[in-house]
Amino acid sequence: MAFRFARGLTCASAAVLMAFGALSQASARDLVVALKTEPSSMDPQYHALTPNTQISQTLFESLVGVDNKLQPVPGLAESWTVDDKVWTFKLRPNVKFSDGSPFTAEDVVFTYDRVPKVPNSPSPFTLYLGAVAKTEAVDAHTLRITTKDVAPNLLINLAQLPILSKKAASGPAAEGKTTTELNSGDGLVGTGPYKFVSWKRGAELVFQRNEHYWGKQPAWEKVTYRPMTNAAARVAALLAGDVDMIEDPPTDDLPKLKGDKKLHVEETPSVRVVYVALDQHAEPSPGVQGTEKNPMKDKRVREALSLALNREAIVDRVMGGVAKPAGNLLPYPMFGASKEHAEAPKPDVEKARALLKEAGYPNGFSITLGSPSGRYVNDAKVAQAIASMWTRVGVKTSVDAMAPPVFFKNRDSYQFSAYLAGWSVTSGEMANALTSLLMTRNPEAGQGTTNRSRYSNPKMDELVKQASSTMDDTKRAALLQEASNIAMDDYAMLPVHFELSVWAMKNDVRYQGRPDQTTLVQYATPAK
Repeated sequence: MAFRFARGLTCASAAVLMAFGALSQASARDLVVALKTEPSSMDPQYHALTPNTQISQTLFESLVGVDNKLQPVPGLAESWTVDDKVWTFKLRPNVKFSDGSPFTAEDVVFTYDRVPKVPNSPSPFTLYLGAVAKTEAVDAHTLRITTKDVAPNLLINLAQLPILSKKAASGPAAEGKTTTELNSGDGLVGTGPYKFVSWKRGAELVFQRNEHYWGKQPAWEKVTYRPMTNAAARVAALLAGDVDMIEDPPTDDLPKLKGDKKLHVEETPSVRVVYVALDQHAEPSPGVQGTEKNPMKDKRVREALSLALNREAIVDRVMGGVAKPAGNLLPYPMFGASKEHAEAPKPDVEKARALLKEAGYPNGFSITLGSPSGRYVNDAKVAQAIASMWTRVGVKTSVDAMAPPVFFKNRDSYQFSAYLAGWSVTSGEMANALTSLLMTRNPEAGQGTTNRSRYSNPKMDELVKQASSTMDDTKRAALLQEASNIAMDDYAMLPVHFELSVWAMKNDVRYQGRPDQTTLVQYATPAK
């Protein structure tokens, strides 16, 4: 079933959000969470990356929220209406920031105006404002957004944009408070259920309950996040009682953890696709040896690399079954995913070798596959399996696995000819993945913001653009299906598998898993 939301002129009542956010009364103890990846910044507009956004969504709120099924619900806007290209949002009254100052429409205008001004953003938030032409504060609690064209995905995109305090985050720089200042806590003021206390890089991140929060107070007075990139260390900390909840326990440990009566394991399907991106721009390509050309520019080579992959074996042997082989960037039948690529391609070693020979590489070539180590479930192990499979067909592959912050820095500076990464389709529809990962790079327009392979296909671009201005769900789904078929038929990138999201926790803690894989502590509760 596709994740969709109603297209009516008015939104659901505020009671929807209140019901969703209702939590048990404050617990007597604090919560300690072991994170698999430390955020790269506290600036909520610096890097569109899950470790960052899950933290910012605890300190800040957006105009529109999303529930654990990725459905839009009222957030700081309690209602809205739309008339063609003009959206009018009625803001929730009596909301205060964590410093006690009132939230108004001017804070939203300031926030959206800041997005394109944040310098050196690895994955800019302009992705979510590409459809917006103008944002105006009509009065303190009324906001008007005019879009460039009809914008069917405006609500779900606005859900990705946390609102800052204009008063606290203003400054002499073009963007107001700089990323460096926000990282120190200066200007880091939101309306969310928690407020910032301290951040010691590599050690801990501490939040305190926000006494000014307009909604139901969260269960925990204080939350401490401890970054632990080593999965075995996270499990050891949980078993020792040093932490209350951990992200992504090792797949090999799941049977033991599930059998421990002192623990609870939560599993849920995710919309995160793990993929391999191939450089289709640089000449020569970094990391390629044995040829002066860039082999990945040849579709036959890209197809050969795909046919070399035994995705079922990766899921069974590397992921321990905690994944599903992928043939597209979003599981079928979610919105915009086509039936044509619902199943993962079957491996064909002989055809892969024949395609390489046909493309002029009878003896193959050598390549380096970049990978994070500790960002995605078993990421370095998956990369090693892919390297072995590519080597088998004649493309001698070595793996360069590194800490996630180093990996993303290198990826964003185009230092890889091929790399393993992941993308969480937070909107629940194909437009999100295609727009960010595969549209021709134009970050100012919110297109290709994470397209580090620099793939470009004007026909696919045009279909995605048409879909972005088509309100009719049936027509838009068909456009996105056609666009995704073009990309997959062109082997624009190679989907490997969809992750299954897993958390492990003490038996007196409960957290309902989310398909976007975020750990949002405001929804963790004491077990009943």
